[in-house]
Amino acid sequence: MDLAYIPSPSTGVINLGPIPLRGYAFCIIIGVFVAVWYGNKRWIARGGTAGTVADIAVWAVPFGLVGGRLYHVITDYQLYFSEGENWVDAFKIWEGGLGIWGAIALGAVGAWIGCRRRGIPLPAYADAIAPGIAFAQAIGRWGNWFNQELYGKPTDLPWALEISESANREAGTYHPTFLYESLWCIGVALLVIWADRRFKLGHGRAFALYVAAYCAGRAWIEYMRVDEAHHVLGLRLNVWTAIIVFVLAVVYIVISSRIRPGREEIVEPKAEKTEKAVEADEVDAAATADDADAEPEDAAADEDANSDKDAEHGADNGAGSAAKS
Repeated sequence: MDLAYIPSPSTGVINLGPIPLRGYAFCIIIGVFVAVWYGNKRWIARGGTAGTVADIAVWAVPFGLVGGRLYHVITDYQLYFSEGENWVDAFKIWEGGLGIWGAIALGAVGAWIGCRRRGIPLPAYADAIAPGIAFAQAIGRWGNWFNQELYGKPTDLPWALEISESANREAGTYHPTFLYESLWCIGVALLVIWADRRFKLGHGRAFALYVAAYCAGRAWIEYMRVDEAHHVLGLRLNVWTAIIVFVLAVVYIVISSRIRPGREEIVEPKAEKTEKAVEADEVDAAATADDADAEPEDAAADEDANSDKDAEHGADNGAGSAAKS
């Protein structure tokens, strides 16, 4: 008898009349909001302008959703294109199935387009939003809880996840891998925030640190999962992906720190121009104030000069009158 466990919701959908509200979609939306909000705060702290992160996210988020879905469908094609399956289900993103690898890869393409349009270096933008992405993943993983999916091996630990009987799953208590990954992502976000403050990471190294740290956790969490997946040399495909991406991220950090040490001084040219314009306005205002202060003194000097002239003119008139007398 299990004394404690994490219950799963009986359904991941709440119907408000004809409108279905899906827990999975809510988690994704909330995660995106948090990533943009926190990324905006970090971007402003780096010298950028408010709203830039959201403007670029308009490009990055749709690309990321498409990339995440494509990766899932390609790597789990048997769920949609094998005999007896309906290929139309590949478009039902609300039922779950987003691969983070595809989401980050294609999302980066969207972010690159947005950055190019605003004249912003992509590495600086990536550094600003890196912790926010990790927080978004932590929130988004709870969508798997609503759908009762992506759990681990059976266990009787107090924090085991209760899974109900379904056509494609067996009732029981399992490792809550969604929770493990959620907590790991929070730790990754905090690590990047600390390292960025401590070492002043720049030129994409904060983002690379996020990628490496996430991959390190994803490898062992992925190993615990029991859902169907393709294997290569005895390891799940996503484990190999995590290992390869981890190595690439570490190599980037090492090479980048040698080639381009330090951090970008200017992350948004527009913000720099605006700041200079403000400084120029302040200088002009100060000069105007100085001129205004000088005007009364000039007026007083002119008045004194006129008085002296009047006195001299009066003296001359007096002398003339005396001479005539």
